[in-house]
Amino acid sequence: MSDNQSLRQEAEQVLANADRLYSTADVELALDRMAREISSVLHDRNPLVLCPMLGAVIFTGRLLPRLDFSLELEYIHISRYQGQTHGGAIHWLRRPPATVAGRTLLVLDDILDQGLTMRSILDECRQAGAGDIFTAVLVDKKTGGARLLSRANFTGLEVPDRYVFGYGMDYKGYLRNSPGIYAVKES
Repeated sequence: MSDNQSLRQEAEQVLANADRLYSTADVELALDRMAREISSVLHDRNPLVLCPMLGAVIFTGRLLPRLDFSLELEYIHISRYQGQTHGGAIHWLRRPPATVAGRTLLVLDDILDQGLTMRSILDECRQAGAGDIFTAVLVDKKTGGARLLSRANFTGLEVPDRYVFGYGMDYKGYLRNSPGIYAVKES
């Protein structure tokens, strides 16, 4: 059996045993609320929205049609997990473009846990000359410890300090497309 085949089977088993924290309907309601909150703050700011690949792609795709104001979209690519279930060093594949200079930014991400990834994104954007920077995360993981970024400007849902997947968040590269937000069963 190939490594991909065994990893796929492992992911299917993880999904079968996972605890569903939020249904699709729960997530969609949170996205509606976030869109109202973001729109009230950024409707006249002409923001440049940054989507970190790959985790924020579903969140971004579900949120943007709900924002009824002018904006531009760009992507960055940053990773800490690289197919694992624990974070490592920051690895940049595509840094913020020069077009962030002087702009109001809205940085979207799938999850805020320790804040290392978001802090790295914010630092890079500031070094590139960004103006005001706002942050939005689909889920805020309640880690209970000190974080490099205490909270995002806009948050969809809160999750416990467990490994979560779905709506863009993955389990070893799989399960990003899970319809809801799930936590790996604790052993």
